[in-house]
Amino acid sequence: MRLPDEPDLPPQINIVPMIDVIFAILTFFIMSTLFLTRSEGLPVNLPKAATAKQQQVPTRITITVDEKGEVSLNRQAIAVDALTDKLRTLVSAKSEALVIINADEKVGHGKVVAVMDRVRQVEGAKLAIATQKP
Repeated sequence: MRLPDEPDLPPQINIVPMIDVIFAILTFFIMSTLFLTRSEGLPVNLPKAATAKQQQVPTRITITVDEKGEVSLNRQAIAVDALTDKLRTLVSAKSEALVIINADEKVGHGKVVAVMDRVRQVEGAKLAIATQKP
């Protein structure tokens, strides 16, 4: 029963808390997608090349030479002497593979050439050097 002196107020829905929840969920999804990037090599400062272009081959093998001159094959440390044998086992299962060399720009030229020489000794391995556009 209603008293006669009460005004007739229409029911209201307060949507401000719902908007806050939606923005919180949206922020969560945006932040979580930032961590879904695929990292193939170790972080190094790549040299710049204006003529750089993307290589498309189904199998990719990444060799990283960091600024200290340490060599890694698919993010696992390896000696330069063992590089050829390990590459042969990775490439032999597949007919062709693209071997990408991520060499820091501070690494000596001789170290990169030694790694490239080891890669060229493997049948079916195509060689590429990672760069970034200036």
